[in-house]
Amino acid sequence: MAFRVTYATLSADNDELHAAFDRGIEVARTMLGQRHASIIAGAEVDHGNGFTTVSPADRHVEVATFAAAKPSDVDTAVASARAARRAWADRSWQERSDLCDRAADLISERRNELSALLTIEVGKNRLEALGDVEETADLIRYYTHQLREHAGFEQPMGRLNPAENTSDVLRPYGVWAVIAPFNFPAALSGGPMGAALATGNTVVLKPSEVGGLTSLHMAKAFWDAGVPSDVLHVVFGTGEIVGDALVHHPHVDGITFTGSYDVGMEIYRTFAGAFPKPAICEMGGKNPVIVSRHADLDVAAEGTMRSAFGLTGQKCSAASRAYVERDVYDAFITALVARAESVAIGDPLDRTTWMGPIIDAAAVERYERAVHHARQVGRVLTGGRRITDGDLANGNYVAPTVAEIPEDSSLWDEELFAPFIAVMPVDSLTEAIERANDTSLGLTAGFFSTEPSEVDEFLRGIEAGVVYVNRRAGATTGAWPGVQPFGGWKGSGSGGKAGGGPYYVQQYLREQSRTVVE
Repeated sequence: MAFRVTYATLSADNDELHAAFDRGIEVARTMLGQRHASIIAGAEVDHGNGFTTVSPADRHVEVATFAAAKPSDVDTAVASARAARRAWADRSWQERSDLCDRAADLISERRNELSALLTIEVGKNRLEALGDVEETADLIRYYTHQLREHAGFEQPMGRLNPAENTSDVLRPYGVWAVIAPFNFPAALSGGPMGAALATGNTVVLKPSEVGGLTSLHMAKAFWDAGVPSDVLHVVFGTGEIVGDALVHHPHVDGITFTGSYDVGMEIYRTFAGAFPKPAICEMGGKNPVIVSRHADLDVAAEGTMRSAFGLTGQKCSAASRAYVERDVYDAFITALVARAESVAIGDPLDRTTWMGPIIDAAAVERYERAVHHARQVGRVLTGGRRITDGDLANGNYVAPTVAEIPEDSSLWDEELFAPFIAVMPVDSLTEAIERANDTSLGLTAGFFSTEPSEVDEFLRGIEAGVVYVNRRAGATTGAWPGVQPFGGWKGSGSGGKAGGGPYYVQQYLREQSRTVVE
């Protein structure tokens, strides 16, 4: 490929890249407006009922209609995956890795139409969508790399006597469920599917109700690469019906969930049945930025703006709290507000757009409720309005918002998933770290300072799984497979191992010690 687009290299913005994306738009538009059934063992299952999704950028654009699965369909998918699990696990890890790598290559080959589809479906701008698709491929490649690097996670052990041969091996669990979110419908469906399949598990995927078409195309890449139809299944439907049926199915052996803290914790508490089972739950963040009086304020304001308003704040890693030392507070706020007001808002398919819409009417209502509360108890410094100019009236567009709110406001704790950041002056770095840690979540955190001793204090004191220092490209965002693993502490994550990191894929495997006496 001529260009590699990641979240950290969005400067790969050039005419050739956009010409390819424009061609992808034309292909993506041919994918819209169709009906899609659940795919179980290669067969479409459609009971005639269903739900239709529209683009958040223009509610007149119908994305797809999805046939809603029933709990009995989940039973069928799990039974098929269970029947196929031994044959799939018995294939060599090299063969499974080769198939998954082929799927990654197909995703990369199709990146323009898939990225354009993702932009229409969930409202990401062009480069964010390209990053999501390419991250999917790189996640899959990284997990197969881990298998190769560790020889399939099998190694000889010591001997107690010459007649004994002992080895230690990691083996798949069996049937693995993946419940994906709307905001990264490619990476957070394709990445976990790749980890589960490469390690020898069979998979049942439940996409988000919004974003389901992109997730379906991730599954199609695996099928097209040669993954058998009884090894990977896709079921559409709501979390309350289809998700619940997967979570509580006795023959689902492991699960990967990405979503809210409340739902994730419920899954974590109830997924185990007669015995413990692995539940990898990524459950959001309320991510802080700390700005020291020794910060480069230009870098700090740019990094905070990008982190708070990228993907309209609908990232688990988005910055939503800023604690700024009082000596530089006014100057930082002036710079942040100026950057927020310069954000290019519009149709995410347009090359010049930096911030598109938020996902749906419920998200708009949540944003407006937060703005109303901020005006009641504090000050909205910029933003705080819905945008209904011209064609934007057909979409879910809102302005990037910076608000000063008192320390007892609920907005310091509530994950809004909207372009809204609360700001507060503090008197010391110690106070800032204490406030930053005063939350049940601990996903990402950012810090700006040119003083090495302060950087060390921040790194030692902050309670978050992914931390960034002096990062202009995003104060709290921008993880990438094999570069910046992504996973949370406390209520942000259940596994303690980060996606795209060197310890993640082992969670899809369990250890078996084998002693054979000659």
